[in-house]
Amino acid sequence: MSKVISISDAAALIKDGATLCASALTLAGWPEEIAVGIEKRFKETGHPANLTLVHASGVGDWKTKGTQHFASPGMVRRWIGGHTGLAPDMARHIIDGGCEGYCLPQGAICQLWREIAAHRPGLITKIGLGTFVDPRLEGGKMNKATTEDIVKVIELEGEEWMFYPSFKIDVAIIRGTTADENGNLTVDDEGALLECLPLAQAAKNSGGVVIAEVEYLAKAGSLHPKKVRVPGVLIDHIVVAPVDNHWQSAATRFNPAFSGDLKVPLDSIPEMPLDERLIIARRAAMELELGSVVNLGIGIPQGVATVAALEKAEDLLTLTTESGTIGGIPASGENFGMSYNAEAFVEQHAQFDWYDGGGLDHAFLGAAEVDPTGNVNVSKFKGRCVGCGGFINITQNAKKVVYCGTFTAGGLKIAVTDGRLVILQEGKGKKYVSKVEQVTFSGAYAKKTHQPVLFITERAVFELQDGFVTLTEVAPGVSVENDILPHMEFTPRISPDLKSMPAEIFRPQWGGLRALLDAKKKKALATAV
Repeated sequence: MSKVISISDAAALIKDGATLCASALTLAGWPEEIAVGIEKRFKETGHPANLTLVHASGVGDWKTKGTQHFASPGMVRRWIGGHTGLAPDMARHIIDGGCEGYCLPQGAICQLWREIAAHRPGLITKIGLGTFVDPRLEGGKMNKATTEDIVKVIELEGEEWMFYPSFKIDVAIIRGTTADENGNLTVDDEGALLECLPLAQAAKNSGGVVIAEVEYLAKAGSLHPKKVRVPGVLIDHIVVAPVDNHWQSAATRFNPAFSGDLKVPLDSIPEMPLDERLIIARRAAMELELGSVVNLGIGIPQGVATVAALEKAEDLLTLTTESGTIGGIPASGENFGMSYNAEAFVEQHAQFDWYDGGGLDHAFLGAAEVDPTGNVNVSKFKGRCVGCGGFINITQNAKKVVYCGTFTAGGLKIAVTDGRLVILQEGKGKKYVSKVEQVTFSGAYAKKTHQPVLFITERAVFELQDGFVTLTEVAPGVSVENDILPHMEFTPRISPDLKSMPAEIFRPQWGGLRALLDAKKKKALATAV
């Protein structure tokens, strides 16, 4: 009996009050056709209503796709997710109290599918301690309409742990490239493997329904068994959808380089102009070590990958993404989560296992707000519900965290003259504040675990020393009294060994990264001997 059904029949399977879960990142893995069908049915009939919508990663294209389809009043009663910044209507719906909203770490949610599948009580992890997800702070609650605590702090073997309880899944919606008539699913054209397998297992073992969206239908038994990522026994229904609703990322319908089917020449990467982004990326790249395993956040931190490629040093480190790519060069902007020339793909929950256990040597991420004790906020600010995504997983256990961003926000303009930085126009907003609106990274936790933490801007470098943000470097041409302190809401500690930022990174051409990494290796070997 065929498992193929129409989009209207698929939407009708979702009942009022159901817990609906998805495996996706941006538009990778997102069953857009199914989402459109659910929205259409709701607008025509008022059903399904009062859903609990759960997804680990941000889902959308910042415009009309993704979880934007669930933003109608009354459609969702409770949202649980890692990120919602890619779906602005849904984000506004949450921040305005249109539904209950819980933001939990991306890695914790995708790892929780395995606990649900195995009928274990929940996920026990250190991830989230000391952050806004900790119930002693906010418990992940994103608005006043959200009152119930759904996560706990427990003590086990004399240590504190976060506990994310399991729950019943009624419907899982997943996506692949091809399914055969028995429901066996491949993901050949996807740019990430994500966590469709454990989610399907969790839904089936909850007594729920699994609906898969695909581009192509194959004859039963014709797919290579090793290419099947989700076996047909776990899939109840298949929706065959147009390719226009199968995007690899928020910006790209299909690029064979993202699916690992093509290697592209990296010498085609354009030069970066000598501006604040290049200065920050160069200085951040100087923190690398030979052989570093690295994760890069979206925005300015992605410039570290570009600098490594331009400096012909990308072969000396391994760049990874939380979506599961290892090696190659992570794509930037709306192609976030994809990679060019990846050496391997692993499933997202497995990648977070590695991250959570300390597998990252360096994490380079952005920061919207920083306070005197090193707390960082990227999840909720200025009336925006953005979410943490994989930020908490990535930063909490990386061997070194480097925050990369401009010193002020909104309209900053700089120039570099004769190797000296000139501030032409100051940004309108202060990022170094007396108190962050939400604690996405805990400076106190970093102090407790002795984690090295740096804050790199175009004009200054700060370090978290003994629990306090400390100024350690100043750009050539910059005055501490005129260009730094007046634009902070607090006075940082100033290192007695205050240095100038390396002059060579303020030149049009640098060419020093590879030699720097080699020198670090030689020094380490000499010290070891």
